[in-house]
Amino acid sequence: MNQGRFIKQKIFIFLGILLTFGVCSAEKIVLKAGFILDVNNGSILTKHNIIIEDGKITDISRIVPNDARLIDLSESYILPGLIDMHTHLVGVLEKSYFSSLFQSPHRAMIGGVANAKTTLLAGFTSVRNVGAPDFMDVALRNAIDAGEIPGPRMRVSGPSIGITGGHCDNNYLNHSFEQYSDGVADGPWEIRKKVRNNVKYGVDLIKFCATGGVFSHGTKVGLRQYTLEEMKAIIGEAHDRDRKVAAHAHGTEGIRYAILAGVDSIEHATFLDKETAILARENNVTLAMDIYNTDYTQEHGRKNGVPEANLIKDRETGDSQRNSFKIAVENNVNLVYATDSGVYPHGDNAKQFPIMVEYGMTPIQAIRSATIIAAELLDSSLKIGQIKPGYLADIIAVSKNPLEDITTFETITFVMKDGKIYKQLN
Repeated sequence: MNQGRFIKQKIFIFLGILLTFGVCSAEKIVLKAGFILDVNNGSILTKHNIIIEDGKITDISRIVPNDARLIDLSESYILPGLIDMHTHLVGVLEKSYFSSLFQSPHRAMIGGVANAKTTLLAGFTSVRNVGAPDFMDVALRNAIDAGEIPGPRMRVSGPSIGITGGHCDNNYLNHSFEQYSDGVADGPWEIRKKVRNNVKYGVDLIKFCATGGVFSHGTKVGLRQYTLEEMKAIIGEAHDRDRKVAAHAHGTEGIRYAILAGVDSIEHATFLDKETAILARENNVTLAMDIYNTDYTQEHGRKNGVPEANLIKDRETGDSQRNSFKIAVENNVNLVYATDSGVYPHGDNAKQFPIMVEYGMTPIQAIRSATIIAAELLDSSLKIGQIKPGYLADIIAVSKNPLEDITTFETITFVMKDGKIYKQLN
């Protein structure tokens, strides 16, 4: 008899947990929208209601169902949740440049939890995390997917793959420490094994370093890393495992090699000429170019402990990357919104929008780069990046027309992901 009561108690507790996390909830929500931006054509639909049920948009109508919870956004501009295609959410919370060398990796994981929430509340409901040690981004993604912590939808790469002593290696400590980053691999077969290992432990994509970088020790930004044969091994193995590949590449030669090897996206693309831009377009390669963060690095880097050598590299690349961005826009290369978050404070992702407009994009082009175009590269099987029936209810609101004032994205007033409200200021 006592055992029966015990089982019933357990069932009630379990049902309570389900209800707490919304698993059993089928609440119908209606957003009373003042202005809905169609990111496909740039038109604005006025005074319509967005009906949401089970985490999806079911209808856009002037009619309000009687059995729905009504949320008044009649003074707001409504858009799909934004997507940042180059983030590093996992990391220590301190701004000190060398903090990662002295603090526990568990601290970095806690930082990832905090950074994920901050990013979501900034209106970025999906991100691609390109590079994290010890598969910490896989754990972060899984916790978010399980509803255990708030954060954006994540597609993650795990440890970045790179040459010994290259940008994806850790080169600060002397040889007696025998320290190497998780993703170090040299030669085609060692590389293939590293890709297979990443896939084994749950990554969604592969990221590798095709050139040196700004924030690594002892590497030249534009110098190519990996041979064409090695790049083909990385990309071939990843594609065999149904994983897309992102290549960190600043220098022109490294960009070209990665494109010729069959990469899906180039990260940074700092030294891009017209010929290489056209090569990217002809091979359907997407560029993910972060053109805001140099402002933060030059203003705050020194007080954050960034070594002078790295500040010099950043100054040398900042203007070049923005000019390369302009070349890419002029030559109709596929561009996605990508900020390299973690270089600057998380949550400031939207500060890149006005820089993109300054260097050649129209506001609607910049918005598309963070919605429909990013959605295709992130995961084409997902229905995100648009507000239309059948799509996931990833929705944000701003107070001004973003086609007239792109900086309005820096103050998000409403955030919904999968039909759940995470932020509502009015």
